[in-house]
Parts: sequence; C-alpha cells; structure tokens
Amino acid sequence: MPITLRELAVSLRLPVLAGDVSRPVGWVHGTELADPTPFLEGGELLLTTGLRPLSDDYVERLVDAGVVGLGFGTGLGHDVVPPALVEAAAAAGLGLVEVPREVPFIAISKAVSKALAADEYAALTRTSEAQRALTRAAVRSGVAGVVRRLGQWINGWVVLLDATGQPVHAHNPRTVPGLTAEAARLRTAGGLASAAFETGGWHVFLQALGSRARGVLAVGTPGPLDSSDLNIVNAAASLLTLALAQNDAVDAAHRELRTGQFRLLLAGLPVDGLPERFRVFLVDEPPEQEVFWAEHDGQIVVLAREFDGFASSEVDATEVARGLREARQACKAGIRRFEDLAGRLELPDGFADALLRPLDEETRATLKVWLAHHGAWDPAATELGVHRHTLRNRVRKAEQALGRSLDSPGLRAELWLALA
Repeated sequence: MPITLRELAVSLRLPVLAGDVSRPVGWVHGTELADPTPFLEGGELLLTTGLRPLSDDYVERLVDAGVVGLGFGTGLGHDVVPPALVEAAAAAGLGLVEVPREVPFIAISKAVSKALAADEYAALTRTSEAQRALTRAAVRSGVAGVVRRLGQWINGWVVLLDATGQPVHAHNPRTVPGLTAEAARLRTAGGLASAAFETGGWHVFLQALGSRARGVLAVGTPGPLDSSDLNIVNAAASLLTLALAQNDAVDAAHRELRTGQFRLLLAGLPVDGLPERFRVFLVDEPPEQEVFWAEHDGQIVVLAREFDGFASSEVDATEVARGLREARQACKAGIRRFEDLAGRLELPDGFADALLRPLDEETRATLKVWLAHHGAWDPAATELGVHRHTLRNRVRKAEQALGRSLDSPGLRAELWLALA
C-alpha cells in the first residue's frame, strides 16, 4: 500500500498540526506559487515555505484540487506555521504537517519515492506469484481451479458465466442484482471487453472471455480493484479463455468421435461401453449425464436404458438402425415410446386410393378374402364360392393391373392396409 501522510510524518518526525493524515501520498511537489492548482493532478503532498503570502482561499483551492496534505517549512520565512493556516486546514480537513529546517524537502521526496518503488515492487511480486499460482491451478484443476484460486487471491467472490449467462463455476458466490443483465450487455456489445459497477455493497468487475464471448468472468470485492488485483484478474481471464478454447476443441473431437461410433452402430457393428439392451432416444439438447449420445442428421440421439425423450423399443448394439427408425416414428406421432404407437398408425392421405385405383371392385373383394387367409387358395376359394383356378386367375389379374408380384410380403402388407 502507498505510504500515508501519517506514516511519512512518523518516519521523518514531522509534527502533525491539523486535518486528515490517513490518506496515501501519491507524489511530492514543492512550490511557492500563490495558486499551484493548475499544475496538480491530485494525490500530492504539497511543500511550501510560505515565502509569498497565502490567500484566504489557499487551503480551499488545494482541497478542491485533490491535494492530500500540506507540508509547511519553518525556519526560513516563518518561525512557526501561521495559526490562520492551521485553522483553515483543520476546518477543511486538509492534512497539515510542519517541516522543520533541519528536514530538507528533498528528504521527503526521497522517502515518498522509495515507498512508491517498494509498493510497485511488492505489487509486481504479488502479481507474478499470483500468475504462477493461477497457471498451476489451470494445469491441475482446469477452469474450476482457476476460479477458486482467483477468489483466494483477491479476497472476494468470483463467478464464471457461460455464453448464455448461466453460472458454471463459482468461489464464495453471492447473489448480485443486475449481474446477469450486465453480463448479457457485455457479451452483446461489440468490442466491449470489460465493465465495472457498484451494487449491493460490492465493487463488481466483469471481463469477457475471448473475442467470441465464450463466457464472462465476474469478480466482486469490498473495495475497487487496485492495479495489482486488476492484473491478477486479467491473468486469470487469459487462462480461462485458453482453457475454454481447449474445452471447445476437446468437445468437438468428442462429438466427432461419437458421431463416427454411431455410424458404426447404424451399420450393425458393435461399439464398447453400451448396455446389453437399451433404447434409442431422440432429445432436444445434448445430455449432461454420462450416457452415450451423438449428433446424427441434425438430431441428438441418446443410447441408454432410461432417458427423457422419444424412445424406441429395446434394442441391442446390432439393432440401432431399427431403433432409430422407431424413435423417429414415435417423435413424428408425438408418442414418448414406440410401443405406445399400437393402434395409432396413420396412413398418408390418398394412400389407399392411389394403390387400389387399378383394381375393380370384384378384384378388391377377392384380394381382401385371399389376404385374410394369408394367401391360402382353398380356404379363400371356398369363402368366395369360386373354383380355386378362378381365384388364381383373379390374383394374376390383380398382379397385371398393379404391375407387381403378390409374392412380395411388402405389397401384401400395403394391400391389406389399403383394403382395411
């Protein structure tokens, strides 16, 4: 931490005369100007000997400029600090110290410069140690390890949000109003990489992860992040971006591998790791559970004993193609399990008319009886009251009209459905 005016006064044995001396000193500047404020940035300890008379609003001007303290040198123009200056500093809360002649102004400048250098070195050392710790965490524990280690270093809470704004990893999580909305704005704002705001007593810093906004890192601390903490957060964000990119690559490889395995299953070739009997499920989203799943023709397919989706009947590893067909039929009908399709089959519009159009009424009636007897000639002829040769002639007539052989089980099934 930067040296405060009180610490500086103690180290150099400077009498404290008035005001707040707890503020940190950012720099030291000596001047005898009647109004030095145009040349100040704020945070300075101003040194003067009062060789020129000080105006009544001198202290007020310094306070407005952000000066943290005033060191008044005695032993040259003044033997003691003017009482009016002491009174004004006390009223304004401006830290005022006496600088005796035996303490040169350069000694104060050196003390502050040394403290600032030590502070910067400590911050650099801390940042370097944190980066090494975060890197070790990334190697050992991945994304979750980086989030946890970051929270320990900054002494606050950390939440990693995914691309949809949902928390996926957290350290000391807090419910922060507006966090989700701010993260969404950050993800959608072109070119915007980070944002900071204060809410619920927390100083919140958000950092987008990667140019494609794979996620958002949210950090909350009791006070604003200093430069060291900000460097640590940026280091963690870089590691998380790399880790998420690697995760994307690994996920893509796994998806490709599963797709290849599923193609083998469709070809009737077995794949290790499947249950002996299972169902084929069609689902909307990739599952989070440890089950076999793959993407096929734009659909998510799960192979498991039980799952929530449109399901086939039970199959084994050699019957996956049939299971997929059944799952698709169940999905099309809006039925959760294929077995529940019994009695719900609907033929396409015009199916019966199109198939039976070439057949006259007598031929249709003949085929209905013949098919009901599973193609047995004598029972069908008896029911129709015709000779079996007549029945054969009518069946051949039907084949000629249809242009297909009735020896085909598929044609017999289609005709039966149409006639029914």
